[in-house]
Amino acid sequence: MSDDLPGVSGGPAVVVLGSANLDLFANVATIPLPGETVLADGPERRVGGKGLNQAAAAARAGASVQLLGAVGRDDAAAMLLAAAADAGIDTRLVRRADGSSGTAWITVQPDGENAIVVLGAANRTVTSLEPDERGAVAAARVLVAQLETPIPAVREAAKVARAAGTTVLLNASPVQTLEDVDRRDLLGLTDVLVVNQHEAAQLAGAGTDPAETARSLSALVPIVVVTLGGDGALLADRTGLRHLPGVRADVVDTTGAGDTFAGVLAAALAAGDDLDVAAHRAVIAGALAVESTGALASIPTIDQIERRRAQLDEGAIR
Repeated sequence: MSDDLPGVSGGPAVVVLGSANLDLFANVATIPLPGETVLADGPERRVGGKGLNQAAAAARAGASVQLLGAVGRDDAAAMLLAAAADAGIDTRLVRRADGSSGTAWITVQPDGENAIVVLGAANRTVTSLEPDERGAVAAARVLVAQLETPIPAVREAAKVARAAGTTVLLNASPVQTLEDVDRRDLLGLTDVLVVNQHEAAQLAGAGTDPAETARSLSALVPIVVVTLGGDGALLADRTGLRHLPGVRADVVDTTGAGDTFAGVLAAALAAGDDLDVAAHRAVIAGALAVESTGALASIPTIDQIERRRAQLDEGAIR
C-alpha cells in the first residue's frame, strides 16, 4: 500500500460493495430531451451495475476481488453471476433476493455519450451487512463502495473498514441520493473519494470549476480524485492539487468508463502503487474502456493497460 493509506493482509485485496444490473442498451441518434420521443436500434442485453463493473475492473487489473451485494431469483441473476465468475470475482457472499435483479436502461448516441435509468430491485435489499460480509470488509486492503446500494449498508461497511484499517474508496455516484447528513457522515469515513466533475460540484456545493471543488472536498477527505473524461483527472491530497492529462482514445461508448477508472484505481492502490501511479493506470484503463461497447465487456485487462502504458512511455502514442 501507499504510505498514505491504511491496509491489512489476509483477505481479498479488494472488496466491492455494490450493485449488479442487467443493462438494456438502445442506440439512438440523440439522447431524448424531456417530452421527446426518439427511435432506437436494439435493445441489447449486457451485464453491468456499478458494483459488478468496478469489481471486474479491479479483478482484470490483477487484484483478488470479492463482491458483496444481491441479485434476484430470475434469469438475469444467472447471467450476472456467470459474468462475475468469468471476470475472476469471488461471488460466494452475493445474496439471492426474492424478485428481480437490478436493471438499467441505457441510451447511447453515436459519439458515445449516454443516459442511464436504473431500477435497483435486488440491490435495494442490501440495507445492512451480515457477519461474513463484515469479516470480508475487515480482511480486505481496500473497500470500494458506490451509492447504488442503500446508504445504511455503505455507511456500515465504511465503519467496519475504518475500525479494521481497511482503506475506504467511495465512488459517490449517483451523488443525488445523498442527504446532507449522509454526505458529512460518509465523507468523514472515506479515505479516497472518486467523483466526476459534475458530482464533485454537487458534493462541494460551490462552483463548477473542478480545481475549486477538488480543493474544497480535500478539506473533508484525505484523497480526492476528480475524473475529467478525456481530459484525465485531478488529484488532491496532502501534497496539493495536480492534473493528470488524459490519454487519446477513439470513443465508441463511454458506458462503464468511470467504473473502470475506480476499479483499476482500487486495484493499483491495493497492490502498493502510490496515488499518482495508480491514477495514471486508471486514466489509461478508462481510455481503453471507451474504445469498445458495453460496460463489463469493455473493461481492459492488466496486460492491455500495461501495453498502452508502455506505448505512452515510449512516445509511440499520445
